[in-house]
Amino acid sequence: MNTSLRASAHVSHKDWYSIDWSIIQKYVAKLRQRIYRAEQQKQRRKVRKLQRLLLRSKANLLLSIRRVTQQNNGKRTPGVDGYTASKPNERIKLYQQLVKCNVFRHRPKPAKRTFIPKKNGKLRPLGIPTMRDRVYQNVVKNALEPQWEVKFEPTSYGFRPKRSTHDAISNLFNKLNTNSKKKWVFEGDFLGCFDHLNHNWIMEQTSMFPGNTLIKRWLNMGYIEQDMLHTTTEGTPQGGIVSPLLANIALCGMEEEIGIVYKKTYKSNGGYKIDPKCKIGRVLYADDFVIVTETKEQAESMYQNLTPYLRKRGITLSKEKTRVTHIEDGFDFLGFSLRQYNTGQGKKLFIKPSRDSIKKAKNKIKDTFSVMRGRPVKELIRVLNPIIRGYGQYWKHVVSKKTYSYMDNYIFLKVRKHLKQLHPKKSRKWISKRYFKKPHHGGNNKWILTCPLTNIQLLKMSWIKIERHVMVAYKNSPDDPSLREYWEKRDRKVFNTENTLDRMKLARKQGYRCALCKQTLQNGETITVRNLKVSTGKFAKLVHVPCIK
Repeated sequence: MNTSLRASAHVSHKDWYSIDWSIIQKYVAKLRQRIYRAEQQKQRRKVRKLQRLLLRSKANLLLSIRRVTQQNNGKRTPGVDGYTASKPNERIKLYQQLVKCNVFRHRPKPAKRTFIPKKNGKLRPLGIPTMRDRVYQNVVKNALEPQWEVKFEPTSYGFRPKRSTHDAISNLFNKLNTNSKKKWVFEGDFLGCFDHLNHNWIMEQTSMFPGNTLIKRWLNMGYIEQDMLHTTTEGTPQGGIVSPLLANIALCGMEEEIGIVYKKTYKSNGGYKIDPKCKIGRVLYADDFVIVTETKEQAESMYQNLTPYLRKRGITLSKEKTRVTHIEDGFDFLGFSLRQYNTGQGKKLFIKPSRDSIKKAKNKIKDTFSVMRGRPVKELIRVLNPIIRGYGQYWKHVVSKKTYSYMDNYIFLKVRKHLKQLHPKKSRKWISKRYFKKPHHGGNNKWILTCPLTNIQLLKMSWIKIERHVMVAYKNSPDDPSLREYWEKRDRKVFNTENTLDRMKLARKQGYRCALCKQTLQNGETITVRNLKVSTGKFAKLVHVPCIK
């Protein structure tokens, strides 16, 4: 109760910078954990009571405003009303307006329809709610998500806290490894999943939630396209904060439908595994899923087995992307290619970056060189390094050594062309002497692009160490209060594998927590290095970007 009082005291401040975010976050996290525990123990009345408390919480409202206006990528994108809150005084004003309103009586405005290109050349429709609607959606998400984290299936990884594409790929590796009898793959993709989900099914699943009337209003709020209002009778708008959670709620239940059964293990660490008698396995990431079976007949029967599941949810399978394949022919999933090869030591499963993923990386690098044409090397390195590091980090958990070498050669050719355009009248010898050096960390490669003014160097993918990703265990959720030590160790491990050596050293000194808000560095927020004033002088510290804005 003391935490509640302290959290309430801090939300009355009129200055955005005076808010103690560590206390606010602890209070909301504690309530989420209580909801999770109550749902685990089947205390439905207590779950509703705690959810109602969190929906009315001022701390939850403040945290949601911070998430929508500071942390999310669309923080500067307005809805149909054109309103944004990018300045601290505007955020405080927004909080003062919303704190007087009743969240249960909120009437959402239609979403603003816009389109973004898909990789197949088609356009993906996005519905952008107003800033106020997004804030309330985050409030609802914080209250609804911990309840469903108990119910969600262990092989569901899309849009869930602390779960990633690498967890899904690791799970598939375990299901299809050399010793597995499962060799046939049913690749599934829901056709326009977000656009066609059945509203009645979603409302039925969330009927016991205190804010279910607000969810119904969001589903039916419609969208505005070219100044015309369109009603929505199905689907959840892509672009809304609560939409991915509602989609996961709607899609939950596939494992039970196709007959997957779990059996408790008796190892020291406990947990569950798929019953050995069960000859089917599944991995779901958002609207993409893979079902693995022992025979071709079982895989082909999935078309019929999934019919009741699809009918309830109002969705269908995409004919273009749904197919049955053998593991020796290989298939692509989440930017990776999975295929079993014949080697000198027998058959082995290898996971590599897919051709489409490599092509996408090359196109992004090519476009970057086009935009940066004629710009100084310092600016080119500043823009290229995050792109190289991003793709390298995404690929580093699979067999990527040859891909790294191929990408390094591709980038080197682009760099050489850029320098020739930058200095058309200079010789190759002059260019190489001015711009190429050996790496700062040691090595004999003397062809590392180096800025002659700042001495910063262009990153090579081959410098990134390839490491096996450790999959998140069974149904483990950060909302489970009994798994605090598990998540602290995992966050440290993830941070140490996804950052540079300098950042790792700083993080270790800080106990893997932000120097300002004292929350874990691995909480999804962007991290930066800042010189902060300490009693003994200025020191470089790792902080979350929203903490300094």
